[in-house]
Amino acid sequence: MVNELRELWQYRHMVWMLVVRDIKARYRNSLLGVTWSFLQPLAMMLVMTFVFTKVTIVSGSEKIQNPQVFILSGILAWNMFSATILTCTNSIVINAAIVKKVYFPRVVLPIAAGVSAMVNYALSLPVFFLVTVLSGWPLHITLLMVPVAALIQFVFSIGIGMLLGTVNVFYRDTGFIVELGMLALYFLTPIFYDINAVAAQPVILPLVGSIDPAVWLRRLNPMASIVNIYQDAMYKGQPTTVDFWLRTALTAVVIFIVGYLVFRRYSPRFGEEI
Repeated sequence: MVNELRELWQYRHMVWMLVVRDIKARYRNSLLGVTWSFLQPLAMMLVMTFVFTKVTIVSGSEKIQNPQVFILSGILAWNMFSATILTCTNSIVINAAIVKKVYFPRVVLPIAAGVSAMVNYALSLPVFFLVTVLSGWPLHITLLMVPVAALIQFVFSIGIGMLLGTVNVFYRDTGFIVELGMLALYFLTPIFYDINAVAAQPVILPLVGSIDPAVWLRRLNPMASIVNIYQDAMYKGQPTTVDFWLRTALTAVVIFIVGYLVFRRYSPRFGEEI
């Protein structure tokens, strides 16, 4: 493991080269260029704010003041997660040419995808500060915890991305399944509603008994916990409890280790499979 980390550090320039390539490709031939990093989350925030405050009321949403700030804090985190997962899933297949011809640690590809998503997240943050200030909502000192939350999300996302990227090399249906799964997960993640405000609605299941779907939604969906941390820091201005941080970080590390071990196990076969 130490030798692999040392080798990865030696290829850090390749990671940055791939990140720069991805950002240039994303905004190539675009009239507005990097401005889309601001406009995309801003447009999503405006649509969600209108739909869930004017058209229909989601349980607990009527208690949210300045919903645009609340929603934007979740949308930015989700965009970073979504970009990482979708890019990591296809990272090996898209880079088939260099995988076949050039030796380098294959883990460079999903890591570069994650770094690229984090760079775009950083580019999008000014729109959050702008919306917050214009809304008259305070900028809390807990914003200093956002980089820590982003690091935890990065570790978790790369772990999932390595798993999906490995499976996608052998089964190309994976990409289609991931796209559908991300759509479902988007609505199961408390981005435009406060999970803590969702009314308890216990369900009776055979052999299991009474369960609360809202509670299990948060337990089984790691992104629900991560988004909650962002909302606490960026919107509520209250620090998330230490045990919540630890559980979320531990989950991210476990997922990363599992993803890395699977990726390393099958990476020698990538060249012949693609």
